[in-house]
Amino acid sequence: MEERLALRLQMFRDGGQVEPRVVDFVIGELDVLAAGGQVVTEDTAGMLTSHLVMALTRLLNGEAIEQFLTDEQVAAELAGHPEAVAGARAVAGRARAALGAALPESEINFLGMHLAALAQRSHA
Repeated sequence: MEERLALRLQMFRDGGQVEPRVVDFVIGELDVLAAGGQVVTEDTAGMLTSHLVMALTRLLNGEAIEQFLTDEQVAAELAGHPEAVAGARAVAGRARAALGAALPESEINFLGMHLAALAQRSHA
């Protein structure tokens, strides 16, 4: 893993606000993306990393994740990126199995947007 992205994850781990198993899960997901040919660096996946860590942490802490007014707009954007939607649903399924954290549809959509952006940056 690229040093700057590893540092971001280490800061989450050392900060004490995030369970180590969440950081471990996200590292595993980043490894899956890299193994699938994505360029996973701080520049390409930093926001994805932070978003996923924080969303999973909120869910595990029992905090509500609200629907966003832009959900329909995000879903429309994702219509052109079915692979990103499938990837986001796969991550959500693994998060449920590994952590017991069920990502709501709005979070799956935002994760899909991150994955679509990562794919574009990886193949630019």
